[in-house]
Amino acid sequence: MISSLSFINQKGEILIYRVYKDDISRNEITQFCAKMIATKENKEFPIINIDQTSFIHISIKDIIILATTKTDVNVAMVLEFLYQLSKICKSYFQGNLDENCIKKSFVLIYEILDEVLDYGIPQIADPNLLQKFIQEGGVQQETTINIEKLRQLTFTLTGVVSWRPIGLYYEKNELYLDIIESVNLLISAKDTVLRAEVVGSIELKSKLTGMPECQIGMNDKLLMGKQQKQTKQTIGISIDDMKFHPCVRLPKFDKDRTITFIPPDGHCQLISYRISENINIPFKVNVFYSEIIDNKLEIRLKIKSIYDNNIYGTNVLVKVPVPKNTVNAITATALGKARYEVEEQSVIWRIKKFQGDFETSLRCEINLGTTNKDQVWSKPPLKMEFQIPMFTASGLRVRFLKVMEKAGYKTNKWIRYLTKGGEYLHRL
Repeated sequence: MISSLSFINQKGEILIYRVYKDDISRNEITQFCAKMIATKENKEFPIINIDQTSFIHISIKDIIILATTKTDVNVAMVLEFLYQLSKICKSYFQGNLDENCIKKSFVLIYEILDEVLDYGIPQIADPNLLQKFIQEGGVQQETTINIEKLRQLTFTLTGVVSWRPIGLYYEKNELYLDIIESVNLLISAKDTVLRAEVVGSIELKSKLTGMPECQIGMNDKLLMGKQQKQTKQTIGISIDDMKFHPCVRLPKFDKDRTITFIPPDGHCQLISYRISENINIPFKVNVFYSEIIDNKLEIRLKIKSIYDNNIYGTNVLVKVPVPKNTVNAITATALGKARYEVEEQSVIWRIKKFQGDFETSLRCEINLGTTNKDQVWSKPPLKMEFQIPMFTASGLRVRFLKVMEKAGYKTNKWIRYLTKGGEYLHRL
């Protein structure tokens, strides 16, 4: 599948070169560096063909990770593998991957490349699992002596459930589920919604004994349609672009839309998804600009929260743009604090706590300096940042969370919801 893997710097120098098949030579990699990296074309085209050789690559800061092949491969899978490989390397280098890290730890990277690919076919791509037997200082002495630990590690690597080691035990069994969503919204000056989508993820933290099987049921539209008679009051949602952790049993999900899995130990992202229909917009914004005199501008802003009054938004930040020739601003508001910040060229309104179903306002008097009247101020959009616990803009809800293990122990289960502001923009 993959003939070779290379790490290349921005000068076109090959830092790491690992061969899995002998059908591609190092000279061909050098030609790729000379032709493409010198002309900066690599950022625009992740897949390039030269003389019947495919060069598939990604850029991480000033490093290019390159995979080459002469066969008809699944390019999407190769790109996904390259990104996963970058995550593995970052897990060893405290989140960084640059030329200095590669030069200092090139032996470690070669060890990683020997494990993640076997004859060009991806094998182990779990950072937590690789860190147990690939370490910067070599394998620790106590691990080498302990035969039982080596047996458990071998079973984990070669077993069906490679993401979870055997023999785990916790005195207190706990399972945490966090549904985190980011709202991307664009509203026109006439209050028309031009774009609305939610990008979300289900984060899992597991502290469970043994090999439990977990099940999660959501208010999925396809599932709710099948159970319409039984759950008539529950509203189903349409979920798009779902991406699953390898532990999720996809045939089971396709059959009954139930998320069934044996959880990894510790933290992982179980699912990522996108929803673009029936978005619950958390805030309604009205902005009014009026010119009092030549050098004065008045801005009036109203914000209303459109969620239940028993829910509170936190760390709400509203960035109201002002002209570049602004000298100062006088603000008045009944909730939070607002002031003009020169670096941002905006009036920043900060509200620590915003109750649901509540409306508040801000009034700003902007004093302007002298400028060329022919210059027209192109108004940037108003931006919002916020966090709303126990609220989901998509309407996603967990209907049930089950933990089944042959020991039959009791599990403490926790489910939390959080909605954050992504690109939340309102044109003026």
